[in-house]
Amino acid sequence: MKVSIITVTFNSASTIRDTIDSVIAQDYANIEHIIVDGASKDGTLDIVKSYSNKISRIISEPDNGIYDAMNKGIRVATGDIVGILNSDDFFTSSDVISTIAESFTQNNIDALYGDIHFVHPDNLNKPVRYYSSKIFKPSLFCYGFMPAHPSFYMKKSCYDLYGLYALDYKIASDYDLLIRYLYKYKVKYQYIKKDFVTMRTGGVSTENMQSRIVLNREIIRACNRYGIKTNMLLLSLKYLYKIFELR
Repeated sequence: MKVSIITVTFNSASTIRDTIDSVIAQDYANIEHIIVDGASKDGTLDIVKSYSNKISRIISEPDNGIYDAMNKGIRVATGDIVGILNSDDFFTSSDVISTIAESFTQNNIDALYGDIHFVHPDNLNKPVRYYSSKIFKPSLFCYGFMPAHPSFYMKKSCYDLYGLYALDYKIASDYDLLIRYLYKYKVKYQYIKKDFVTMRTGGVSTENMQSRIVLNREIIRACNRYGIKTNMLLLSLKYLYKIFELR
């Protein structure tokens, strides 16, 4: 079973080595690593090209944002399973992909997800927050809960059948996609209690209060699109739960 990993980059020179090295370190052999670069200007592409013998495909051209770039990578992926690894993230251990592949092989599932954790950008060994997907179920979408997107892996055939990331969101297209697959189309999925990915804090969706407002508005729009009733009050409840994730 081939696993395609899509990494989207834009001016990621300070972090992309960690990402690529963590893919190379995986103990699973049949990996296709695709890097989609948005015409970086900071030397990212030079670093990526220095790993050209380890990377299956490199695309570098202007795009219409991160979700457009993710879609480009998924379209050219030839793996049975597809996942996203962001350019400032890295796999927490060397057996992440082998664990994923084994689960798909042994179980009748279309998708799976696990846990992730956040670290401070200046101290990668110090956990800041642990994001467990264990409690997730589709009925929690209305409260702003979703599985950890960087831990989400799905069959390429599902993407081909049900579509890619919607481009009418700035931040919440991953939320839209997960609702579409797990709630609307009810693909068969599995949760694995394993820390898949280490993420640096400071992502677009949580960088400031305005970003949080935009995110929640887009979550409401995504929920409404698929017939899920929610509002700002319901979404605010998730922040109480997040307090317990802090380390």
